[in-house]
Amino acid sequence: MINKFKNDKGFTLIELMIVVAIIGVLAAIAIPQYTNFRLKAKTAEAKSNLGAIRLGEEAYFTEHEAYAVCAATPPTAAGFPGKNSIPWADAAGNFVKIGFSAKGQVYYQYAVAAAKDGLSFDASAIGDLDGDGAKAKFVITDNGAWTIPTAVF
Repeated sequence: MINKFKNDKGFTLIELMIVVAIIGVLAAIAIPQYTNFRLKAKTAEAKSNLGAIRLGEEAYFTEHEAYAVCAATPPTAAGFPGKNSIPWADAAGNFVKIGFSAKGQVYYQYAVAAAKDGLSFDASAIGDLDGDGAKAKFVITDNGAWTIPTAVF
């Protein structure tokens, strides 16, 4: 006689525990990699904005025969630059004169230092994406030369 109520379908507790263990191992590997990926993606902001600042400086130079100096913007606030972004705030109009304005939130603080004769400049982006207190500094010069930190985070 065949038992109509016996059901051999399904998973055993051991099989389910093995699957949970495998998922745990994969998560332990993937989560740190995901964090590093996010931090690397945020560095694209600095490179993109510095390129735009350089173009603005070149346009300013053609009209005024000198590069503009732009003070650190957004101003240093509690915890900035750090791992949290803040809205772009150029209240003093430092970057308006070169036609630059960052869109939305920024993770970096931007500044432009020009030589005394106004014939060269260094634009920098300083940030601390992982919040460890060690700030990474990206720099682009008037001739397009980059200084990119080896350890961004």
